Amino acid sequence: MDQAESVRTPSSWVVVGLDNGGTCNNATVLDATGQFLVSSLVENPSRVTDGPELAVDSLAAAFTAILELTQTPLSLVRAVGLDTPGPASAHGVISSKGATNFNQVSWHGFDIRGALEARLGMPVVYNNDANAAALYAHHRHFGTSALEKSSVSAIVGTGLGGGVVESGKVIRGAAGMAGELGHVQIPLHGVLEDGQPVPVCNCGFEGDVESIASLTGIKKNLLPYWLTRFPDHPLAAEPVEKAAKMLRGYGEKDDPLALAVFGQQARAIGKLFTIAANFTDPDAYFLGGGVVEAAPHFRQWFLNTVRESTQLRDEQARAATFALVPDLDMAGARGAAVAALDAVAAGAR
Repeated sequence: MDQAESVRTPSSWVVVGLDNGGTCNNATVLDATGQFLVSSLVENPSRVTDGPELAVDSLAAAFTAILELTQTPLSLVRAVGLDTPGPASAHGVISSKGATNFNQVSWHGFDIRGALEARLGMPVVYNNDANAAALYAHHRHFGTSALEKSSVSAIVGTGLGGGVVESGKVIRGAAGMAGELGHVQIPLHGVLEDGQPVPVCNCGFEGDVESIASLTGIKKNLLPYWLTRFPDHPLAAEPVEKAAKMLRGYGEKDDPLALAVFGQQARAIGKLFTIAANFTDPDAYFLGGGVVEAAPHFRQWFLNTVRESTQLRDEQARAATFALVPDLDMAGARGAAVAALDAVAAGAR
């Protein structure tokens, strides 16, 4: 495991947060006073491509290593928070059709939360990775007033994840599929150019947010169209998958093609947030994902475009905040830990 730059030892009981990704697990420890004991990434290989058994072993190894790093006795740990990419049930059962990073048949319908709970012998609280990041953004932004506030988060990555938080709690829904904001279909007027094909999502929907505001949307829908408008662009000579990944670097240099693509993404998220405003009227709208990891001027431009594209009533505009998800590479593990801390506190009441 990588050494954290700054490590505290616990002064009270704790929970552990584990963020499971396609390449690495990230781990953190949160004590009962709300203080994180590590201030940077602490990672180990996730081994998800080696199947469920070895992946659960790697999560258990991450758990053990973070306790050793923070000098936390096992007896102080009350619960573990776990997040993984979805789709999965609210209780951590991977979709029967597989999921991001979990495409081998052995993962289909696998209860990763239950398996880790059995492995560690303690309660495990599950969220998908976008919900965990949304929960962390909410609690980090609102602090002591988090339980009195609401928020909606859009996390732009390979797909588009999201989270709806009400009174400091993630809204899960009856089947555990609330907050799947990527698959909300949006009005396309003001987003697409005249004559631009209606984008299609991998889920089969036309014109949902993910079909535009995601890496997949760039590769499948936006970039092929815009390269017809900029046929001499350097990216035209690259395979589309490589070009899609290179596009953000061009955006940071204010390249016209890249700004056209990312402008459409920002306007699509603005349409999503407009819908959210009429459903939940949240206190805050958070934006996370690759755009947050970009150069400061570019991510601020993107956030400003999202804000300008979100149609709010005057009363809503005065009350609501737009902000970036902080500590993005650590947001999943930290959000998972926050969920575990909340679960322990609720059980104590």
